This record gives sequence, C-alpha cells and structure tokens, in this order.
Amino acid sequence: MFVVDTNIFLYAANTTYDEHDRCRRLLEEWRASDHPWYSTWPNVYEFLRVTTHRKVWEKPWSMSQAWSFVQSVAASPGFGFLTETDRHTEIVQEVLSELPELCGNILHDTHTAVLMREHGIRRIYTHDADFRRFPFLEVVDPVEE
Repeated sequence: MFVVDTNIFLYAANTTYDEHDRCRRLLEEWRASDHPWYSTWPNVYEFLRVTTHRKVWEKPWSMSQAWSFVQSVAASPGFGFLTETDRHTEIVQEVLSELPELCGNILHDTHTAVLMREHGIRRIYTHDADFRRFPFLEVVDPVEE
C-alpha cells in the first residue's frame, strides 16, 4: 500500500521531462495491478492546475485532456483516494504537536502526510524532498532509484 504524489503523475504525463520514462513505466505497472495504491483529491486538483496552466506547463492541456488522465488513473483496479475520516482532527493535532515547525507551503504536503497516517499508510512515491520532514513516512523517490 502506498500513495503517489502529484509530481510523479506530472512526470508520467509530460514526455518532455527527463523523469518521464521511469515515472510512466511505474504508473503503468501500478495501473495494471490490483495491489492497493492511492492519491488524494488535493493532488488531483494540483495536477489539473499545473497541466492546464499556460505559465507553468510548456504546452498546456485542455481541461478535458487533463481530466481524462485523472480518470484513467482512477479507473485502475487497485487505486483509491484517501479522504478524511472521523479521526482527522485528532491526527492533525498529533502531527502538528510532533512537528510544530510546520507552516506555510508545507501544509499542502502535511495534509497528504496526515491522510496517510490516518489510513495507516507509510510509503509515498514522490520526488518532493519535503516529505522527508515527516519521520513517520517512508519516502521513495523513483527518480533517484
């Protein structure tokens, strides 16, 4: 069981990235498997924002193209979205107490980390080193492998 961060989806989607081939192969492996793997709705919105943004994405996609990519991922047999449970407030409090220095832009990643703890998932595939700030996560950077 693991979570996939936005940047892995972005690399898999964009053939101009050096990381594309590695991330695309991984994504295809995960999509073909019934082994459980996850992402979050905020990561989906971040993917949609980046892929359709003219100032961020070299050749922006239409919303239809970006949403089609998301739908193809979501249709994978083992894929699911992590969402908040009744324990969410409690888990947020735990994480913020353990890591009181968290603030600003890291809070987007904090949400993902909290959801992972909430659902008992430790491993995240990401190229974002900020996730290493959460000692309860196992960060796998497929770009560095």
